Amino acid sequence: MSATHSGTARVEFWFEFASTYSYPAAMRVGAAARAAGVALDWKPFLLGPIFQRQGYESSPFLAHADKGRYMWRDVERLCAKHGLAWRMPSAFPRTGVLAARVACSHVDAPWLPDFVRAIYTANFAEDCDIGTPAAVRDALVRAGVADPDAALAFAQRDDEKPKLRRNTEAAQARGIFGAPSFVVGAELFWGNDRLEDALDWARR
Repeated sequence: MSATHSGTARVEFWFEFASTYSYPAAMRVGAAARAAGVALDWKPFLLGPIFQRQGYESSPFLAHADKGRYMWRDVERLCAKHGLAWRMPSAFPRTGVLAARVACSHVDAPWLPDFVRAIYTANFAEDCDIGTPAAVRDALVRAGVADPDAALAFAQRDDEKPKLRRNTEAAQARGIFGAPSFVVGAELFWGNDRLEDALDWARR
């Protein structure tokens, strides 16, 4: 079940912490789903293995300079549109493996959406290295987690780490090729600009 809402209509929100367009989506999706009366499943995964299968060593935005320049300006416009803080990260893409493991291990925790938003804020509004344990712990604190050290340690247990790999494999099985992606049943919606379409589809 979702940590956000319960109900019959459901949307899976697939996100990657290094993904620029996942930032505005993650900041908007919780309130949008609640307003639409749609249950939301938070699905962290890694784009790296998917991009490698596509023939990219890293983000396609790095492989194509014009596309990369467009993306940075587009995300800046999107953040202004939605009233979100924005600071272009000094390093891109940043590893979000540890943060994603925490999200996978605590997917039903009531604080999960706040944690996800805190990580995105750190990366794309504060230019923090979200790959460090200190940054992830700080996000847990911001999310109101009573024992952030315990939450962090739990996510790094040997029996918990495979959850992120399984999520990434599940994303590949759903045909997901980028982030953010929204899945409603067998329907795939790709991109921050498809959030409302996914919610509308789920309500049908």
